[in-house]
Amino acid sequence: MDLSKIAVSINKAINTQEVAVKEKHARTCILGTHHEKGAHTFWAAVNRLPLSSNAVLCWKFCHVFHKLLRDGHPNVIKDSMRNKADLADMSRMWGHLSEGYGKLCSIYLKLLITKMEFHIKNPRFPGNLQMSNRQLDEAGENDVNNFFQLTVEMFDYLECELNLFLGVFNSLDMSRSVSVTAAGQCRLAPLIQVILDCSHLYDYTVKLLFKLHSCLPADTLQGHRDRFQEQFKKLKSLFYRSSNLQYFKRLIQIPQLPENPPNFLRASALSEHISPVVVIPAESSSPESEHVVETEDLVDTDVPSLPAPPEVKFDDLFGTSAAIDPFNFNSQNGMRKDDKDRLIEQLTREIQALKEELESFRLESGRLCQALRGRVNELEAELAEQSHLRLQAAGESEFLKAELDDLRRAREDTEKEQRSLTEIERKAQANEQRYTKLKEKYTELVQSHADLLRKNAEVTRQMTVARAAQDEVEAVRREMQEKVKSAQEAADRQEREQVKQLQELQRELVSTQTDLDSLKTIMASSQQSSSEVLGTQLVALESEKAELVQTLSKVEAELAVQGEELQRVQSSLATERESGVKTAEALQNQLNEKESREQALESQLVAARWSSLQGAVGEAKRIIQDSLSQIDDPAHISCTSSADYLASRCQASLDSMERLQSAREAFLADNTAVLELVRVVTQCGHLVGDTIVQGSATSHMVPVEQADALSESVKTCGSEALALLGQMKQQDRLAAADCSKLRAALEAILTTAEKLRPRGLELQQGELGDLVEQEMAATSAAVESAAARIEEMLNKSRAIDTGIKMEVNERILASCTELMQAIKELILSSKDLQRDIVESGRGAASMKEFYAKNSRWTEGLISASKAVGWGATVMVDAADMVVQGKGKFEELMVCSHEIAASTAQLVAASKVKADKDSANLHRLQQASRGVTQATAAVVASTKSGKSQIEDTETMDFSSMTLTQIKRQEMDAQVLVLELETRLQKERERLGELRKKHYELAGVAEGWGEEEEGTG
Repeated sequence: MDLSKIAVSINKAINTQEVAVKEKHARTCILGTHHEKGAHTFWAAVNRLPLSSNAVLCWKFCHVFHKLLRDGHPNVIKDSMRNKADLADMSRMWGHLSEGYGKLCSIYLKLLITKMEFHIKNPRFPGNLQMSNRQLDEAGENDVNNFFQLTVEMFDYLECELNLFLGVFNSLDMSRSVSVTAAGQCRLAPLIQVILDCSHLYDYTVKLLFKLHSCLPADTLQGHRDRFQEQFKKLKSLFYRSSNLQYFKRLIQIPQLPENPPNFLRASALSEHISPVVVIPAESSSPESEHVVETEDLVDTDVPSLPAPPEVKFDDLFGTSAAIDPFNFNSQNGMRKDDKDRLIEQLTREIQALKEELESFRLESGRLCQALRGRVNELEAELAEQSHLRLQAAGESEFLKAELDDLRRAREDTEKEQRSLTEIERKAQANEQRYTKLKEKYTELVQSHADLLRKNAEVTRQMTVARAAQDEVEAVRREMQEKVKSAQEAADRQEREQVKQLQELQRELVSTQTDLDSLKTIMASSQQSSSEVLGTQLVALESEKAELVQTLSKVEAELAVQGEELQRVQSSLATERESGVKTAEALQNQLNEKESREQALESQLVAARWSSLQGAVGEAKRIIQDSLSQIDDPAHISCTSSADYLASRCQASLDSMERLQSAREAFLADNTAVLELVRVVTQCGHLVGDTIVQGSATSHMVPVEQADALSESVKTCGSEALALLGQMKQQDRLAAADCSKLRAALEAILTTAEKLRPRGLELQQGELGDLVEQEMAATSAAVESAAARIEEMLNKSRAIDTGIKMEVNERILASCTELMQAIKELILSSKDLQRDIVESGRGAASMKEFYAKNSRWTEGLISASKAVGWGATVMVDAADMVVQGKGKFEELMVCSHEIAASTAQLVAASKVKADKDSANLHRLQQASRGVTQATAAVVASTKSGKSQIEDTETMDFSSMTLTQIKRQEMDAQVLVLELETRLQKERERLGELRKKHYELAGVAEGWGEEEEGTG
């Protein structure tokens, strides 16, 4: 099937037109889910639709989605769970509207969310809820607790279906024929799916309630019966109203529920129960293909129509009446019809009426025959289907038998693996806690080491930069000297050349002057000979003289320029000399500054090393001080430990003292070895602190004299450890620090722990047996006292309370009395079984020697007996407070669960050494089942009483204004958020308490010693 065709059908089925969804588009969507084995294409198309902005669009989406959940592929439910949060938000958004499709969309979305959650919790139920009785029994796994919870979930599921049913009917105007309009059919169409769901849920609820009444007391199920009565009345009324609507008559045959609900207190009433069957005729047209029902279908055909006017036989024979026939002589003569004519007319009318009645009977019989033929065809199809299902069930039965054998073998293997896995997880948890502590300390040490390495790298880099700067200064100095020397040489050469040029010019000037004088002489001597020649020569000489004067002026100008350039070069040379000297001085200052900074960083590095050591010493002191403060804390009194574990902690502390001595000597020899000393100091502080805490916890488990001695030794160890760390924190006293006193204190604790080790084999051979008897007797006395108190409270409640409160108190106290009787029977059975165990396993030894030999088992019996007695006392106190109206019902339920857990512990401790074929073991197991049933009765009666009490507190908002209601709504939302936050925190706190209880129980039962023994 093409995915694009599926997407087109989805968009055609879910649109904004207020008409019913067409069946062909819905069928295409369903086939598409089977084709792709999921609902990915459906949700990809739906997520693009504006469901939050159009109520009609959202209503039709809900209708199509409901069809997919019922008839689509089973993976549709799983694929849709990821959109559960969006559907819940959309439901809350539409819930703000009080009328129209908005309110209906909110109810419908809540129903769909409930349906998905139900099928996820109960995967055995298919989407269309069609199951056989055998499959229904398998869904509860033959466990009454599962059937109890399944019934509650079905009640919630059916409640959502009924809310949608009522919401749709309340939104319609029943005074008009709304079922024949397109808008009415749009609202009524989804109710076909609701009717199909309700018929199955009602049938399964009746069968489960009969099954529960066969296993549990009637009082325990009072709440279930009350809720069923209420839903039965609603469902019967809605089925009746639906069957009268014209829209449903041709589409679906709605069953009618019996006049009275089943009597669950009479077991034979189950045979009278008839499962309601909803039939959808195959030949009926779909509700979507017919937009409006024709008007003539609305006419009630059961009411006979008025008879037509009788025909007049006279007119048939002789023409019309006298009114229009002018030749009617009888009328003209004033004659009347005789009696015979009147008799003929009367008989004619009767014959016509009989014909019409016969025709109506014929039509009615035809309709009945057609309906009966359809019913026969349906029954034949159902019979064929039942035959097919029977054959299929027979094949499945053979297959399931083989599968059951495989599952039994697999379960046995799984239980073995589970036990080994539990043991491995317990050991892994203890190792993980130890590893976490070591990892935290190792992380701190690595961090401090990394900081020191970064500081050392920074100092090294700065020293390298300083050396590079010094080399650069030297190179610049040499370069400047070479430049100054070359500039001086160039200036000297230029000066010599200029002097040479000046001398040459002077010589040329002198020679020119001499030539001029000679020419003057020659001119004077030859003046007389020829004036023209002289004049010519004079002009030439004058011109030559002018040229020489010009040349001289040029040479003088060049000399002036060369002199200025020489002065400029000399001034620049002087300036460069001064700047070179200044630069050399600045570089020398920087070099000196780098050297001083390097020395300062070296001193800072030494100070950082010492400060890291001081920080480690200070952290170790705080750890030991915290350990000393814990042993003085009153809450620490409940903490216990074993002598074996204390001895192991003392030995680890002594080993760390040896490493501390070695690390301190290495640090004194070379202060760069601070990392090892920091690590050892921190580890030593943790181990000594742990030794102090474990020593104090061990003192709570030993006699008073030994406990006082051990407490003094622990405090002395803490004082010596603080004194040693105080010496190590001072730099001048680090070398003189003495570890011998602390080592002596640890050895004293180790000696005391070694003395306390054989407490179960030597010191208490005679005490454990007596202690078991004492604890069992004390538990029996506590249960007897609790039963007497409950009887006293019951009499007092009957004398004081009345009405519902008296009924609730009597029911709760009666269930508590039954629980106490069951516990008493359990304790007696446990005593008999223990007597058999001792008699069969002690041999020639005495009973006390047998208890001492099996000290772990004996301590388990003692712990379980204490828990049972304590739980009975606490439950009586809680019941007393509930009867007085000062307590909470939840406390009573929690106490019941605690008693069930304590009795389970007592049963497990009692039968661990028993023979599996022992008669007393069988009695103990029967008594344990009795305690479990009595506990369930207490919880059920408590829940029922709580619901009855809460039902009496009605909420009346009739006198409140809109503003007050809005304010109350905001306060309620704030309270809901606060309670959710508090619930989350309390759950986290409960988890931590359970972890701590597990650890303390492990210490009390010696699990740590078993780990060390196995290691």
